[in-house]
Amino acid sequence: MSLHATILTIFPEIFPGFLGTSLTGKALKEGLWSLKAVNIRDYAFDKHGSVDDTPCGGGAGMIMRPDVLGAAIEHNHHGGKIIYMSPKGMPLTQAKVHELSKADELTIICGRFEGIDERVLEEYDIEEISIGDYVLTGGEQAAMIMLDAIVRLLPGVLGNAASTENESFEQNLLEYPQYTRPIEWKGRKVPEILLSGHHENVAKWQRQQALQITQKRRPDLLRKNT
Repeated sequence: MSLHATILTIFPEIFPGFLGTSLTGKALKEGLWSLKAVNIRDYAFDKHGSVDDTPCGGGAGMIMRPDVLGAAIEHNHHGGKIIYMSPKGMPLTQAKVHELSKADELTIICGRFEGIDERVLEEYDIEEISIGDYVLTGGEQAAMIMLDAIVRLLPGVLGNAASTENESFEQNLLEYPQYTRPIEWKGRKVPEILLSGHHENVAKWQRQQALQITQKRRPDLLRKNT
């Protein structure tokens, strides 16, 4: 089983972008996942490739037309979830990333302008996802970030699958501090416990550090454990 992602965008040339490098790029070449970027303008009804129009009721900006975007969806969606990258969507969490990593097919809409016609979301039962409480110029960057998080969880992408087990957010905790050689650098030493070879004590220290960091920086995560 491998994941196939279809991206609906007015800038298909952006993809695969950074997804074509490092581990995600290697996995793409090896067929552990695949990507198709579709130009929404190909489904426009005029010679100018128009995909947007003024908002009904007035207001600033332009709205992506339902007829054009609907045609792009119907010609390219072959099963699985349809996701719209949207600042008013539900937050992308590690739990959601795990859920999406089990999919065979994902269709991802990258919005532009002031958004897309609400009827498209209703007609195709589209799930809206946000990568944070801020607004970007378009959904392409957000789609890449989400896909990066998903692809690294696919079987065979990481050399050691266990490396994800203690990462930030996996247990509603931020990750504990990490160290490597040299043992002393600029007067700062690696904590003695990490050099002890006592795996149980090391694990306890790591857990304690993770709790302290989470309490300080993201106490909201700890409340999810209660």
